[in-house]
Amino acid sequence: MRASRWLSAAVLMSTMGVLAAPAATAGATDLSAFYDQKPQWAPCELGGPPTPGLLCATIEVPMDYRHPAGRRIPLAISKLPAKDPAHRQGVLLVNPGGPGDWGQDLPMTYSDRPIAQDFDMIGFNPRGTGGGSAEVFCEADPNAVTLPSRPTDDQFALYTQQARTAEAGCRQDDDGLRPFVNTPNTARDMDVIRGVLGEKKINYLGVSYGTYLGAVYGSLFPGKLNRSVLDSSINPDWVWRDVWRQQAVAARANVDELFTWLGERNSVYGLGKSHDEVHATSEALAAKLGTAPITDPRFGTVTQTDYDYFVLGYLSRARGAWDSVGEEMKALSDAADGKLALGSPALVDAGTAVKLMKNGVPGDYATNGTYDTITCEADWPRDLSVYYRDMKDARENYPYWDGVRKAAPSNCTFRSFTPTDKVTDLKRAGYPTGVVIQAEGDTQTAYPGGPAMADRLRDSLITVTDDGGHGQYGNNDCVSDLVDRYLVGGVVPATRATCAGGQRPDVPPDSAGTAHRQATRQLSLTDSVRQFLAEKQYVS
Repeated sequence: MRASRWLSAAVLMSTMGVLAAPAATAGATDLSAFYDQKPQWAPCELGGPPTPGLLCATIEVPMDYRHPAGRRIPLAISKLPAKDPAHRQGVLLVNPGGPGDWGQDLPMTYSDRPIAQDFDMIGFNPRGTGGGSAEVFCEADPNAVTLPSRPTDDQFALYTQQARTAEAGCRQDDDGLRPFVNTPNTARDMDVIRGVLGEKKINYLGVSYGTYLGAVYGSLFPGKLNRSVLDSSINPDWVWRDVWRQQAVAARANVDELFTWLGERNSVYGLGKSHDEVHATSEALAAKLGTAPITDPRFGTVTQTDYDYFVLGYLSRARGAWDSVGEEMKALSDAADGKLALGSPALVDAGTAVKLMKNGVPGDYATNGTYDTITCEADWPRDLSVYYRDMKDARENYPYWDGVRKAAPSNCTFRSFTPTDKVTDLKRAGYPTGVVIQAEGDTQTAYPGGPAMADRLRDSLITVTDDGGHGQYGNNDCVSDLVDRYLVGGVVPATRATCAGGQRPDVPPDSAGTAHRQATRQLSLTDSVRQFLAEKQYVS
């Protein structure tokens, strides 16, 4: 769910429209001064030349909605006006997720979709994220190191210490804003945006964490929400610790699907004739990498953690990359067994592909603390034995894509502030049926989240079959068509609809009996990874 590294807020501060003076001084519970603001729109300059057609402004919102006469904080917003004003249907607020991603430039992502014709698309950088909005900071630990994907019991304490240090870094930089950076307040900010735009209702499109934000907005302001699309949904029953734990379960499911596919093609990849045999080959390779990493000056080092995290954890979700994963596994396995010499073209290709993954997959936040604040809005266990029990299970069964860390203590285990809001009771009462979209192999928001959210809100559900992408609108033609028809034309999809996902590699199984079988992939492993990294729905 983390989607980008963070830029300095200073990059954007000079590009916002001048803040309009509030219409009146807000009283103790009066929000009219905020709702009556008149944004001063100006061309957006988001760290570069003006973005054609996109307008930016800055408004103010109360830090604490219970005491709106107190401290005010800035909120950066944007507008891409409807291209067909004669058929304009209002505004469509969009949010990319995170929690904590900037959304001011998000309308441009959808600028070639039919929705851009009929709606003013509205983006915003949520409170806490910076980029012209108020920002929370968490001091980065200069001594933090990458911890192993399969730690010993004695190493569990290292995960705990990193979590303690992370929270201490957030506490050190806290200027009083952090307790007020949460989903309900972000939803309240959205309603202020609605008010300053002069709209009676908004339409909404949210991705990833943005699905939960949209559901919270609809629960708090049901009379102000019209059509809503929740793409790659958070499970409302998992907020927040179980969201991360279930990512590892989803990653293991993808790996199991991959192993089954490879086992059916042993004559091509030579990794085993069944799921269990491929799994055994993989575990043997992981064990060897754990004691003797593969090292070469041309690509550095490939460790057990690299293998678990990047080769299997990330690549397995992209069905179209499975042939590359099979060849990657074969090259690394042969090298670990001494069958493939250091410096050989095949090993250099495989090792360079891993290096690209390590450099190209988004890492943890450096200084922005929105993620490490919003995920603390729900209580986390304080008993470390709960985490250590779950970490042992993850080490044995879910080691892929940092499964142990997802079960480990978080900075929220040691939360240093008291939340100002309770977790919202999600419900749909008073606004129209919405649409939830979920891919079967999504690891960032595991598939059960889609049906759970659709059931909770009584929304329609679009399932994307056999696909691991995250964020389907604009990437899957079937999904995009259904969503466009819904948002533009009001056509609600069937209660349970399906769309086909991306295709698996065109490599026939051994049972097809094809003679002279070999891999048909045209790209090198390195180029295949470059292509994978370009598919933002897999690595965002």
